[in-house]
Amino acid sequence: MLVLLSSVSPLWSTFLSLMTSTASEAASYEFTTLTCIPGVIEYNGANIQLLDLPGIIEGAAQGKGRGRQVIAVARTADVVIMMLDATKGDVQRELLEKELESVGIRLNRRKPNIYFKPKKGGGLSYNSTVPLTQCSEKLVQLILHEYKIFNAEVLFREDSTPDEFIDVIVGNRVYMPCLYVYNKVDQISIEEVDRLAHRPNSVVISCGMKLNLDYLLETLWEYLALICIYTKKRGERPDFNDAIIMRRGASVEHVCHRIHRTLASQFKYALVWGTSTKYSPQRVGLTHIMEHEDVIQIVKK
Repeated sequence: MLVLLSSVSPLWSTFLSLMTSTASEAASYEFTTLTCIPGVIEYNGANIQLLDLPGIIEGAAQGKGRGRQVIAVARTADVVIMMLDATKGDVQRELLEKELESVGIRLNRRKPNIYFKPKKGGGLSYNSTVPLTQCSEKLVQLILHEYKIFNAEVLFREDSTPDEFIDVIVGNRVYMPCLYVYNKVDQISIEEVDRLAHRPNSVVISCGMKLNLDYLLETLWEYLALICIYTKKRGERPDFNDAIIMRRGASVEHVCHRIHRTLASQFKYALVWGTSTKYSPQRVGLTHIMEHEDVIQIVKK
């Protein structure tokens, strides 16, 4: 589990030192972090890796300030966390979004539902399952010609923009969740704190006064889409001290593979207690979808 920490100031260094045992240099001036500093935070039985990265400056996408190396790490992260200074308005946020956008990182957006396949011949096959208001067949053809593509199948399953269609053609775009974290909220007015807190995908904190850090971790857990699953042996109490950490949407079969690679082949049925069941315990098969804090007892053949 990897979380990218990206900022233009040493604010994340302070957070990393507060929440983990890692010492990351922090000072009152910007760009104190010059290399990638990893840290691990334990939460809900999971070890979440945090990376404190050097600050991103304007022009980072073109290589300024080792920006390409920093952004390359961002493309491999599960979640991007932007640490922003609440006293500096939206300047930092706009700068970071612009630099990440220019290298194909799309924040808090899902992949466009467009089918695209180049062909060796036959011209352009253009169809849509919904009414299109932004991309006409002529515009699609012009865009494809710009990329020297003259034969292709295109099927729009949603009313997408030309930019989204270009993203599909290029094919190297990365879509990932992003959490905007505003630090130093103890230095601004309560009205400004309320405005920032109500922005989408945003959390307000103060590392100096240790305010709202627990809520930040709760939100981060949700963004990582993780769940805890507890195991139970027959005739014994569940083991709540050793949780199995899975992705949301994991099935009983995934749990079996996590416990032991041969368990699924020996599986007979499972008893599950928790919110994923209609009653507790419920007898389920391999395809049953588990939920957070479910308890499972696996019965072998």
